[in-house]
Formats: sequence, structure tokens, C-alpha cells
Amino acid sequence: MTSDTLLSQADREEGMSRAYVYAVASFAGYTISEENFDRSGIDLRIHAGGEGSVGIAMQLKATVSLRGPLGDGNYRYDVPIKNYRRLIRRSQTPTYLLVLALPTDENEWLHLSTDQLVLRRCAYWLSLEEMEERDNSSTVTVSIPPANRFDADALRNLIEQSRQGFVYNISMGGNDDRNGS
Repeated sequence: MTSDTLLSQADREEGMSRAYVYAVASFAGYTISEENFDRSGIDLRIHAGGEGSVGIAMQLKATVSLRGPLGDGNYRYDVPIKNYRRLIRRSQTPTYLLVLALPTDENEWLHLSTDQLVLRRCAYWLSLEEMEERDNSSTVTVSIPPANRFDADALRNLIEQSRQGFVYNISMGGNDDRNGS
């Protein structure tokens, strides 16, 4: 980076995760609202129109050190304990952790030419709703299936599940009936 850089690496990683989500949501035809202050563990909300206008909420993270896939085929990410505790609580709006995996070399994060804009690697989503409370002091390691890749189809599926009153989590076997029926 040059000497006139205002943003830390963590700030740039966050910016990349926001750009990724904006691109996917725009392509899917949804809108985004950002939270003024991240006091509830929510960075943004994605909104869909149509019958029963619904949305989902997301906590965004980005990392150059997503571990995996490991022996079970899943990735591992260390969620800060304060975020973990917020994300395990049940809420009316389905809330997901989104982790953007970035290349280690930040010069590989983004490529731009007259033909294409390429943001390297991809993001994965995970619901932590109703996972166990932990006594950890700094982080909790979560397991993220590669099938949880965040793209327009995945987003449409998460929105549709929200419309039906479900939180969707592949790693936990699919639908979790939020309505208790």
C-alpha cells in the first residue's frame, strides 16, 4: 500500500466484503440498508419485494486466513466472541454470518480491466442461531460448509426461506421451523 492510505488492512477487508454483498444483492434484484451503528451485530440488511416483503440481516467478516477445506470438507473461521454471542440469539429477522475469503496477497484481491472487474475468492454464509453459548474469552471457531457459498442463487434461497418463516442452514440439515409448527 502507498503511504497516503487511510484505511487499515481490516478496513479494506471490510470494504471488500461490503462490495461483494452489494454486487450479489444488486444482481439478485434486492436492496440493502446499512446499520448506522453496529451495536446489535448487524452490518446490513438485504430486502426483497413482492408478496410478503421480507429480508435478512448479516454480520460481515472478511479474512485472508479462512482455514480449509479441512478433513470434513468444511472451512473454519474464528468468530469474535461478542459477535458469536449476538448471532446465536434467535431474532425475527433471519441473521447470517457472512465470511469473505480473500487471497493472502492483497494485490490479488481485485483486478480491473476494460472487460472485467474481478473480486478474488468468494464469501460463505452461516446461521449461528441457537448454537450453544460458549465461555470462550476471545473467539469461537465455527465450521462452514463449502455448499454455503454466497451467490445470487443462495441469496434468493435465503430470502425465500425467510418469506416462509424459516432460517436456513445447510450445515444444520436444512430448515429450522421458526414458527414452531
